[in-house]
Amino acid sequence: MTAPHIGVLVADDHTIVRRGLISLLSLVEGVEVVGEAADGRTAVELALQLEPDVVLMDISMPVMNGLEATRRIKKEAPAIKVLVLSAHDNDEYVLQVVRSGANGYILKNGTAEDLYAAIKAVYTGHAFFSPSVSKIILDMYLDTSGTPVKQGEDPSQTGTEGRLTSREREILQLVAEGNTHQAIANMLHISARTVDTHCNNLMKKLDIHESAGLVTYAIKNGIVILPR
Repeated sequence: MTAPHIGVLVADDHTIVRRGLISLLSLVEGVEVVGEAADGRTAVELALQLEPDVVLMDISMPVMNGLEATRRIKKEAPAIKVLVLSAHDNDEYVLQVVRSGANGYILKNGTAEDLYAAIKAVYTGHAFFSPSVSKIILDMYLDTSGTPVKQGEDPSQTGTEGRLTSREREILQLVAEGNTHQAIANMLHISARTVDTHCNNLMKKLDIHESAGLVTYAIKNGIVILPR
């Protein structure tokens, strides 16, 4: 049987890792790397432009993290499969990945065979999770209120953060990463005054009274994901 032709977009901010994945996938019959991205926003732009079958998505990336990028891709182009590739398998990461709408979650300590199996699985419409991740999902299947965790449910749509727009979450990440308002304005192609307005709205919505508090909030709520 002829292997399927699967177009893959690789998104990882570490050049060595990204190029390594591209080299690895180039050896797999039926898989073609159609693009690469070093940050979440570029991943979203290329995914919508190139329409790959699968996006191989790192979680911790600058400008826009992999979770927000996954949410945007699944919202704008739900047919594109997103496979998260991460070194972390703790409860917090797994829950956020599942709720982002990702189609699978594979750990970086897996084998090349695991990676291809995961890509093929999500491409054919199945979910794929590394064994340790699957166990976490089963253990967390019911949250504290007894409600099943639903794939694609956006945690940012509950509680205080639910009032934040996608643009506000994007700016919050950029602020937390240490970018100046002018730098953010340049990246988003908006005015610095508009960035100021967004930041003021963020502080009002989150009841935060100083800029440093935005950084703390972003880290605590997974908008900026620190490597562990």
